[in-house]
Amino acid sequence: VQLQASGGGLVQPGGSLRLSCVVSVSPDEILPMAWYRQAPEKQRELVAAISSGGRTQYSDSAKGRFTISRDSAKNTAYLQMNSLKPVDTAVYYCSADRLFFKVLGGISDYWGRGTLVTVSS
Repeated sequence: VQLQASGGGLVQPGGSLRLSCVVSVSPDEILPMAWYRQAPEKQRELVAAISSGGRTQYSDSAKGRFTISRDSAKNTAYLQMNSLKPVDTAVYYCSADRLFFKVLGGISDYWGRGTLVTVSS
């Protein structure tokens, strides 16, 4: 299983970005997935997760601003980020696993390379 994340970039405070993560699995397999981020000199943290059944979970900092979703037909998960703040600056990673608890716990078997999001004026 391979994951390819994209969509990062430079955005002004208050702006929006949408990250995408394509996962290479068979079309009939829907994996739990998550987005994590790691800011400079900080630990990696969970941003949002989605189960194979569509149940979502968000960090407190993401609630109300970020939305995780998936297009199963395209084997792609998305992270729509609105009202971005400088503190959202980080490398964002997508992850996937066949077990949701592993995705939530940051111990997924599969990780993408990360995409940098910079929020700055």
